[in-house]
Amino acid sequence: MLAGVVTAVVGFASSFALVLTGLTAQGATTAQAASGLLVLLLAMAAGIVVLALRHRIPLTLAWSTPGAALLAGAAADGAVWSAAIGTFLLVAALTALTGWWPWLSRTLAAIPLSVANAMLAGVLLPICLTAFTTLGRTPVYAAPILLTWLVGYAFARRWAVPLALLAALVVVALTLDATPTAAALAPRLTWTAPTWDARLLLGLGVPLFLVNIASQYAPGVAVMKTYGYTVPWRPTMLVTAAVSALSAPAGGHAVNLAAISAALAASPEAHPDPRRRWVAAVSAAGTYVVLGLASAAAAFVLTHSPPGLVITVAALALLGPLGSALERCLADPDDREAAVVALVATASGLSLLGIGAAFWGLASGLLVRALLRAVRARRAG
Repeated sequence: MLAGVVTAVVGFASSFALVLTGLTAQGATTAQAASGLLVLLLAMAAGIVVLALRHRIPLTLAWSTPGAALLAGAAADGAVWSAAIGTFLLVAALTALTGWWPWLSRTLAAIPLSVANAMLAGVLLPICLTAFTTLGRTPVYAAPILLTWLVGYAFARRWAVPLALLAALVVVALTLDATPTAAALAPRLTWTAPTWDARLLLGLGVPLFLVNIASQYAPGVAVMKTYGYTVPWRPTMLVTAAVSALSAPAGGHAVNLAAISAALAASPEAHPDPRRRWVAAVSAAGTYVVLGLASAAAAFVLTHSPPGLVITVAALALLGPLGSALERCLADPDDREAAVVALVATASGLSLLGIGAAFWGLASGLLVRALLRAVRARRAG
C-alpha cells in the first residue's frame, strides 16, 4: 500500500505543473485547468481500479506528461478551449480504434522509433530549457529549486523532483501576489462542449496521440514485462480510451498506461510476492482521489506565483525523458539524419497552414528517412 502511495505522489508532484501549463496554453481558464487536473486524477483512479481488480496485476495509469508538454509547446494566440476539448476526444477515439483494430496497431508500430522519439525530444527540449531561462530571469527564486533538485538527484534520485517541488512551494509561499479564498481552493469540475477545428485535430490531435503511444504505452508495456507482467493490450487501450473520453469535456487531455512510475508499483519493493503487488495499484488509485482535492489549490499557485517558477519543476522532471528520447532517436546511424531533422523541426515551433510543429517534425523526419533509404537502396542495387 505504501508503494502505491509513493507511486501516486511522485507521479503527481513531478508533472502537475506541466499539465496545468499545457491546459492553460490551449485556452483554459484557471478554473478549467483545475477541473482538467481533477478529472484526470479521478479518471486515472477509476481506470486503475477496473484493470487491477480484473487482471490482478499492478497495472497503473497516468496522465500523459509528454502530451502535456506538447500542449504547452503548441500554445497559440487566440487558442480556443472548446476546440482543444474536441482534440482530446479525437485522441480518445484513436486510442479506442488502436485497441479494437490490430491493423492500426501494426501501422503505428511501423513508424520508426528513431523518428518518433526525435519528435518527442523536440517537444520536450523547449520545456526543459525553461529551467535555465527562468534562472536567468529570476535567479533568486529559481536557484534554490535547481540546487535542491541537484542535491536530491545526487543522494535520492527518486525524490529529486518532489524535493524540488517542495522548495518551489516554499518560494511560492513567500512570493504569492494574492491570498486564496475558500471558494478558490475548492475542487470542482467545469464542463465545456467540444467544437471541431480540422487544423487543430490534425496538427495537435494526431501528434498528441502518437506521443502517447510512443512515450507511454510502448515503454509502459516494456516496464511491466521487466517485472514479469504481460499487459492486457486490448482491455488497457479500451479502458484508457473510455476514461479519457469521459474526462475530456471536463478538461482531461489523455489518460494512458503509466511508464516510468509503473516500476514503483510493479517492483519487488512493493511486495516480495508478484501476485500481491496489484494492491499497490489500488492504493495508488485511492491516493490519486485524495490528491484531486488539491487540484484547485495547485491551479491557484500556478496562476499567482512568479512566471516560470512552478514550470521549472516540470522542466527538471522532463530532463530524464528528454535524455532517453535523445538516446533512442540517435541510436540507429542510418536514421540519424532523419531523426535530427524531425527533432529540429519540432523544436523550432514551425507552424504551416495552421498546423503545429509536432506534426511537421514527424512528417519531415519520415520524408527524409524515406528519401535517404531509397537513395541508399538504389546505390546498393
